[in-house]
Amino acid sequence: MTHLKDIVTITFTLFAVIDILGSIPVLIALKEKLGRIQPVRATLASGLLMILFLLIGEPFLSLMGVDIHSFAVAGSVVIFILGLEMVLGVEFFKSEKGAEAGELVPIAFPLIAGSGTLTTIMSLKANYSFYDILIGILINLIVIYVVLRTLHYIERMLGKAGLLVVRKFFGVILIAIAVKIFKTNLGI
Repeated sequence: MTHLKDIVTITFTLFAVIDILGSIPVLIALKEKLGRIQPVRATLASGLLMILFLLIGEPFLSLMGVDIHSFAVAGSVVIFILGLEMVLGVEFFKSEKGAEAGELVPIAFPLIAGSGTLTTIMSLKANYSFYDILIGILINLIVIYVVLRTLHYIERMLGKAGLLVVRKFFGVILIAIAVKIFKTNLGI
């Protein structure tokens, strides 16, 4: 059974972690280096990674001897740091550079479905149903596709200041969500 409130929370959590709007300047630079970005391929590849991790992430963790609540607590720390990164404008996590790796590698992974996104999906599994998370992922994939498809128009519409405000706002939301996940999984 799906719950609208949970779906909204999941969707916005993933939206904040993926930070597709905050990634617009990087995406524009990659588009210039690569010549083009194929929105369908990038969206499908990142979606496949997210759904695959949603499906087999837990058995993989069990194989490693880690329970979902411990992973969720660790994931909340990563999410908290990502939020700080967005708010403070400091880069804690360094991404791989280089256009030679191809369009899917820098865009689908790690930019869209990176470690923060995959950690968030696992953290969300501790508190929300599989289907609610799946719906949240699918909604985000639609947003990702639209953003990739309309990069030029979004950049012109928001401007540099607008993109900065959006990034900072979602950073604060992300920090609050990280604290909630941390508290819930410690039983506080």
